This record gives sequence, C-alpha cells and structure tokens, in this order.
Amino acid sequence: MADHASPITPTIDLDGEGVRHGFLKLPHSRDESAWGHLMIPITVVSNGDGPTALLTGANHGDEYEGPIALMDLAGRIRAEEVSGRVIIVPAMNYPAYLAGKRTSPIDGGNMNRIFPGRADGTISEKIADYFQHHLLPLADYVFDFHSGGKTLEFLPFAATHVLEDKAQEARCVAAMKAFNAPYSMMLLEIDSVGMYDTAAEAMGKVFVSTELGGGGSATSRTIAIAKRGIANFLRHAGILKGEVEIGPTVHLDMPDASCFVTAEQGGLVEPCVDLGEAVRVGQVIARVHSIERTGQVPGEYKAGLDGVLAGRHFPGLIGPGDCLGVVAAIVEDEV
Repeated sequence: MADHASPITPTIDLDGEGVRHGFLKLPHSRDESAWGHLMIPITVVSNGDGPTALLTGANHGDEYEGPIALMDLAGRIRAEEVSGRVIIVPAMNYPAYLAGKRTSPIDGGNMNRIFPGRADGTISEKIADYFQHHLLPLADYVFDFHSGGKTLEFLPFAATHVLEDKAQEARCVAAMKAFNAPYSMMLLEIDSVGMYDTAAEAMGKVFVSTELGGGGSATSRTIAIAKRGIANFLRHAGILKGEVEIGPTVHLDMPDASCFVTAEQGGLVEPCVDLGEAVRVGQVIARVHSIERTGQVPGEYKAGLDGVLAGRHFPGLIGPGDCLGVVAAIVEDEV
C-alpha cells in the first residue's frame, strides 16, 4: 500500500539508518494559520536487518504513561542497541494530546474508533489513514499505550485479545507476557469496530496494549512500569539488545460482558471496593446516590462474576450509561 496517497508527509526518512527525529507533517488550514500544518513528532531508529516495531502513545490524549515512556525512549535509544527498526510516535492523536482531552478538539475524533480512516476525511481520519496504509504495513510488532484517562482508573495491566488465528494470538500473548506488567489481561472490548487494535490484528501483527492507571495523570509507579515494559517488549522482539526482565504478574481474563458494570442512573459514586480487591458474584462494588435530594435510596451495583476489581469510574459524579466498574477473573493457570 506504499502508493496509497496521503496528505501526510514525514520530514525524515523512515527507511534510512541511524536515529532520526522529525515530524509527520499534515496540512491544517485554520484561523491561526491559513497555510499551516499539524506537526506530529516521530522518531525512527534503524540499524541493519531485523523486525520493525511501531510504538504509540496518546491514542487518547489524556493518557500520559505512553507519551512519557516513549519520549524518554526516543531521547535515549541508540542505533547500535537496535537490530531492525523502531518507529516511535509518542502522541498519535496529537491535537487531543495538546488539549489534554480523550478526543480531538479539532473534529471530535476518537482515534481508536475511526480506523481505517480516510485520506480525504477529517484531521483525525487522515491520521488514522496514514497509520493504516503507511505505518502499520511496515511493522511486525505494534504496541499502543493506554490508561484510563480522566474518567477511568485501572490496575496496571498489559493486554491482548482473543483472536481467531490462534498462532497469532499465541505470539501476542508471548509479547504481552514479556512486557511483564503487574497484571496481564485477556481484554474484552465493548466494541472493537474502528479500533487501531483491530486494524493491526487484521494485518496479522503482534499487537499489545496496556491500561496503566488513569485519572488523567500518571504516577512514578505506572511510568516505571511503562518504561521497563516497552524495553522488555523490544527485547522480546529481538530488536533491542539485552535480556527481558521478568517479575511476578497476575493473569486476568474478561470472559464475557458480565465483567462490565454500567451505571443506570446519574449521581454521586460511593465505591464499596478498591482496585485490586477480590470480589464475589453478587457483591456490591459501588452505590450511586442521588444528587438532587436527600432521603433517596442509593442504587446498588453488583459484580457479575468472581474475580478482582480491575477498573473503576474515576470522577466522583457519574451519568447513566457510564462504566462504573470492571471485574476480571483471575486465571490460576498461566495464560
């Protein structure tokens, strides 16, 4: 698909040797700059023969462990440490990242719901189209950092998906294990249509993602997990020199939709279980109190299966239809 036309042009050679820092340059005419461009930072590190890894952060702009870990990696990595190629885009949805929002302030685009994008579409669609047709085809290994953003908080886990191609799934699981987060999740998506994950997996790529904390910020712990994990991922791929650093991880699974607890009313959230705590099916994990008057019986929301609380709504107030919690099953035997 190298001949697929895109308005985006890289300011650096994606195929040359060495370390190159530059931009994905996307024309963007606006009030502030009639003939302006959106300049999305990119680093490419190449050395000899070997696989290609495509690493991204800020697919959603209010998730920060990825941009921090990848900016750090882009500043430290040396060509002599690499066998193959590493393509680093620390902020995939760059407009959302600059605004500190999940979605783009330019067009409202949710980057993880608009693949394969359109070369003649909105700004977000043009970025998705460039990844779909110009970057993903180059990659053997794909890693996309996520966390909970401003509205969710998660246990720090690496994740991959159940796939029809079990050989591909096994490669993804091996790479997820190599990342070696404190938790490793077989992740069930509410809706996988239009996701970057789905686009990469449909091409047969080894794809791994994360959820590392949340609340629209980052912590020293989650940043350390991200930095160590992405180095492990590249070592596992045979791209970065060194041994994979392995520590304990808890294997989790989301077997079906009963994992998700959804609010049916708006109000004030009273958490009844903290992240990482064990829960039993039918156990109340949260209550939602009326914010309109006193004397009302709060709504109670219960776990749909035995496991641990792996994710929760972050702000104190919630609306109907919002995700209130995620319960994951503990896998006693190794994934």
